[in-house]
Amino acid sequence: MLTNVQIYKIIFVDKYVNLKIMDKNEALRKIGLKIRELREEKNISQQDLGAACNFEKSSMSRIEAGRTNLTIGTLLKIGTALNVKLTDMVDV
Repeated sequence: MLTNVQIYKIIFVDKYVNLKIMDKNEALRKIGLKIRELREEKNISQQDLGAACNFEKSSMSRIEAGRTNLTIGTLLKIGTALNVKLTDMVDV
């Protein structure tokens, strides 16, 4: 029979041992791809999403390509426009 400590190690520790730590650029790229995926699932154009967020289409393009630093405020605007939670965009 497993002890509580052994169970903890199996469930929590082992899950994170092989986690790769992302650098900022990789994280921005993955978040951008997730935003693009969510936008496309809802059949919304970059231009329409940008307009809903009060951004230029070129800004949406840079966000989805991971070429711009995102603020929480920007993510909240995008999430509101896509009707998704913040965690849906950043869980990459």
